[in-house]
Amino acid sequence: MRLENKVALVTGAGQGIGRKIAETFANEGAQVIAVDLAKLPYEYKNVHGYELNVTDRNAIANFFEEVVVKFKKIDILVNNAGITKDALIQKMTEDMWDLVIDVNLKGVFNLTQLVGPQMMEQGSGSIINIASVVGEFGNVGQTNYAATKAGVIGMTKTWAKEFARKGAAVRVNSVAPGYINTDMMKTVPENVLEGIRAKTMLGRLGEPQEIANAVLFLASDEATYITGHNLSVNGGMRL
Repeated sequence: MRLENKVALVTGAGQGIGRKIAETFANEGAQVIAVDLAKLPYEYKNVHGYELNVTDRNAIANFFEEVVVKFKKIDILVNNAGITKDALIQKMTEDMWDLVIDVNLKGVFNLTQLVGPQMMEQGSGSIINIASVVGEFGNVGQTNYAATKAGVIGMTKTWAKEFARKGAAVRVNSVAPGYINTDMMKTVPENVLEGIRAKTMLGRLGEPQEIANAVLFLASDEATYITGHNLSVNGGMRL
């Protein structure tokens, strides 16, 4: 098992990619702290569900103190929690902008600001931030989302330098998924999905497990010489 004796914290773990990451980590032997807006049941004894709003700094501080006391350490952090509020810029409200920035960008900052230094004290750790193909190439109607995901990539490269500067083996990487076959995509019209597939070299949507596999690799000891990297997992897609 690649994550045996590891403690992993995964945000946005209630559904979709986040839930698949939590389950994959559990299958690889980790004790998984699965964070979402609601405390959900899991079928794995080594997955521990927590309710947390990543925009609430006081709640995050209390949560962090609780999990450190209970689990003694955090070896892996996956910042996956994110939302969309899409609109062309002419129609995007300030509330739509602020909410996406708060969750997707500041939420990543809030938790990493506590976990990263803790990993430095431990001497090791792996942080994986979930970015997006939209953060790499932009997309019509997603100014707020693209800004946050590009920001996540920038924070990743910065933190890779900051958390390793005193000799700790703390690695920070990001994964940028393309369009993935989650429940969210089930609401997209078929003609739009056909266009997405046509722009993808492999001619299909990705599966959540394929993203989880990439995250698992970066979290594991198989990737001990990889840091400051953004791994695109998009089937060869170009927007």
